[in-house]
Amino acid sequence: MNDKKRYSDEELQEFKELILAKLDKANKEYELLMSNVLNDDSNDVSDTSRSFNVLEEGNSTLLKSESEHLAKRQLDFIKKLQAALVRIENKTYGICRKTGELIPKDRLRAVPHATLSIGAKQK
Repeated sequence: MNDKKRYSDEELQEFKELILAKLDKANKEYELLMSNVLNDDSNDVSDTSRSFNVLEEGNSTLLKSESEHLAKRQLDFIKKLQAALVRIENKTYGICRKTGELIPKDRLRAVPHATLSIGAKQK
């Protein structure tokens, strides 16, 4: 297949730039989600009927719960991107942790935090 043991410094720099851009976007999305979770300001429903208040509060709780779940997933994604940056610094980025072969560039561009080749992941 491919005799290369690791990606070149230039290739690693390309992946680093890709990951940094994704990390910046992920951090912004995380902050937005957390602001939804922590935001206690809601539309004032004090002048509406009692039953509407109950429905509004239930909907608000559900939306906060969904935002919290999405925020946790986003934080996990951020941690994986940060780990990928560490692998770039260690020059081990893009090496399948099961087979030891290089993960194809197309896969890394699609999933920059990947640690397994598609073949290894399917096994």
